[in-house]
Amino acid sequence: MLLARFLSKLLKKEGIILEDSTGQKFICGEIINKEKPLTLKLLKSDLNWKLLIYPELYLGEEYYKGNIKVENGSMYDFLDLIFSKLGRGKINIYSTILNNLRYTLQFISQHNFIKASRKNASNHYDRGEDIYDWMLDTKHRLYSCGLHKDPSESLEQAQTNKLLDIGKKLNLKAGEKILEIGCGWGGAGRFYAKEFGCEVHGITLSSNQLDYSKKKARESNLDNLLSYELCDYREVKGKFKKIYNIGFYEHISPKFYNTFWKKIKDILTDDGICLTHSIASVNEPSPTNPFISKYIFPGGKVPTASQITESIEKNGLIISGWTSLIDMYNHTLDHWREKFLKNAGLAKMRYGDNFVRLWDFYLSSCSVAFKYADLYVLQIETVKNFTSMPSRTRDYIYN
Repeated sequence: MLLARFLSKLLKKEGIILEDSTGQKFICGEIINKEKPLTLKLLKSDLNWKLLIYPELYLGEEYYKGNIKVENGSMYDFLDLIFSKLGRGKINIYSTILNNLRYTLQFISQHNFIKASRKNASNHYDRGEDIYDWMLDTKHRLYSCGLHKDPSESLEQAQTNKLLDIGKKLNLKAGEKILEIGCGWGGAGRFYAKEFGCEVHGITLSSNQLDYSKKKARESNLDNLLSYELCDYREVKGKFKKIYNIGFYEHISPKFYNTFWKKIKDILTDDGICLTHSIASVNEPSPTNPFISKYIFPGGKVPTASQITESIEKNGLIISGWTSLIDMYNHTLDHWREKFLKNAGLAKMRYGDNFVRLWDFYLSSCSVAFKYADLYVLQIETVKNFTSMPSRTRDYIYN
């Protein structure tokens, strides 16, 4: 069995048992826990070749459909083991060829025009409010990487750390007019209105997020400082001294990177600062993971640092600050997964077993990708002029 040979070669010192649809078992690598070995059970015969040729899609797809089971462990345990051996390497020649073809096709045909962006946002963020109640922090309800100064910190504290860090990098002051592009459920805006006294205007393409943000603004007695709008970033009008976007850039698509930064330049005041907080890949530009693209974030595209900086430079903006958050988002994702699985019973009753496995695979696979593979998070500050900087040093961030 070719799949068993591949796994045996990969898992030399810490192995698993692979069981095919006929019940035949293959020992892949050295089994450490002989009493309860981690076991991957394939319940369909075609998985023998599907997982070898295109595991990036079929492993998650067939697991969530119930055609792959993990015994004496979890899917996270299996993925963690596999990615710890693969690192940033390619899986095999077959999937590499398919991914190269997919990247060419995506580059030609997949573009997030305004109508497509609205459809993609609704597909993910309007699935059901309870899903996000079951996994996100309760204090801010933020759906992006937290700042885990200590991995043992609570999810709420890590998200508060991030908001404070961004607020300092933007040098926020009371009364400043701020734009949040991709405001989510409004947690960041509420924080900056309450803690810094800023006037925050948030835009989103999700009607659920819009309604939630407006409701929470009223409940927090902050509706005098907060405003929200169902609006695409390309349609924003006015001028703002401070602009930030957290976890938004991944939804733009390469065709519109220049459009995005041109818009930032147009609406940012001459003395303003923009901060972009985005997932990025340390590898060369490549297609979106097919499982994530098909089932989680249609239209999503993780940029590379070079793709971002090229567009910034083309539009005459200046990078005034840069932070790379490595070994960070995996901790946030682990918190989300742990909280979601505690609510798996509720999720199963509402959405079924398949959804629970789908979401578990999504959170697990993303966590190990940030832990071992090519993903990290960037925070990039941009200005229009050298004089836009609050000071010639960055001491204002650390005071």
